[in-house]
Amino acid sequence: MKVVYLITGSGGSFYCGNCYRDMIYLKAIRKVEGTSASAIPLYLPPDEKSEDDGLEKKVFFGAISMYLREKVPFLKNMPAFMDRLFDSAPLLKLAASRAGTTRTEGLEEMTLGMINGRNAFPEVELRRLVHFLTKDGLPDIIHLSNALIIGLAGQLKKKLRVKIVCSLLNEDDWINEMAEPYQSEAWKQIAGEAHNVDAFITPSSYYKEMFISKTGIPGGMINIVPLGIDPGSLLKVERKDTFPALGYFCRVNSHNGFDKLVDAFIKIRNSDRIPGLTLHVSGGYTADDKPFISEQISKLKGSGLKSLVRIYPEFHGHSKEDFFSNVDVVCVPVRKYDGYGLHLLEANAAGVPLVQPATGAYPEIIGITGGGITYEPDTTDGLVEALCGFFSDRQKIAGFGLKGRENVAKELSLERMAAGLSEVYRQITK
Repeated sequence: MKVVYLITGSGGSFYCGNCYRDMIYLKAIRKVEGTSASAIPLYLPPDEKSEDDGLEKKVFFGAISMYLREKVPFLKNMPAFMDRLFDSAPLLKLAASRAGTTRTEGLEEMTLGMINGRNAFPEVELRRLVHFLTKDGLPDIIHLSNALIIGLAGQLKKKLRVKIVCSLLNEDDWINEMAEPYQSEAWKQIAGEAHNVDAFITPSSYYKEMFISKTGIPGGMINIVPLGIDPGSLLKVERKDTFPALGYFCRVNSHNGFDKLVDAFIKIRNSDRIPGLTLHVSGGYTADDKPFISEQISKLKGSGLKSLVRIYPEFHGHSKEDFFSNVDVVCVPVRKYDGYGLHLLEANAAGVPLVQPATGAYPEIIGITGGGITYEPDTTDGLVEALCGFFSDRQKIAGFGLKGRENVAKELSLERMAAGLSEVYRQITK
């Protein structure tokens, strides 16, 4: 079986759960006997660290040319050489580092166009993609990264007559920031294009039910395949003697509640309820996040606590291992309900337990791994009490960390995830 993943990149400037999920799918499915797989990036390039994992270097429907076609009328039918220029790696990396590439403002019409497949995908670029997809033989499965590009399903089915699978996760992050009537129209159009998809895959029951409530898509079309990871070197992480140390591992922004953690940290330090507590931060950010981050740093400086915060320059490789070696507990107190949370699995795989709000899919994940606790109410005071209670027993922390690591390896492995993906692919191609 030949599978091709069409993935939407983020430019690699921050921890992008969907980007990592897509590359993990690729890594897992390639281990299945009789299956070949590759990935083609759309919009922006993914993290550079993924380039050796079967990811093609060419970017299709590049962010710059897509934006210019939408906003500059005389560039609507720009020639191919201009596409190649705007979609060159240096320009796309520059675009990824600029403000606005990860927010909806001004991109509502283009988003709807990508969902319904009308006008947003230029014919010349579609032909280039089709040629690339078929140059080594027709794929059996084309797997789309998310429902925001579901308009490609109908286009590719018409040209290639292949089976289409579409992942579902975090579309609501983007759509819920759109003003009405765009927001309602986006969900409506996703439902209208669903007939072009042979199967949907999502990692949690929470997100499946949320998606059904928004679109009315029949539940039988949506398969739950929990994400798994390859713990690999993270299982060998040696904990340094930095107790007590609190960690934040995710994109540093308001959505993910970094300010809530900062406020809780300041309250705990000012009351001295966890003597010696330090805060460690990893996950990256975009240009849009900088004003928000500056506000949090100002709060820490004003409280005289800036020296107790360590910010890690990168969120992968040795820097990631260094981060997990230095923290006792990870907490990402998201403001927006999360449909999964791959960052939580990474923490547990490194033997680091979790303290998370009881929202979204977090109770579901922690119920599987047993690697932490959830708390209610989802307030700063609720978080303070949860953290203080957790840090009061060092043996309990170690026990949760060990249990999380063992259950991620056993229950949420790459092999289990690959088996789930393979079963969905088999069902629609038999």
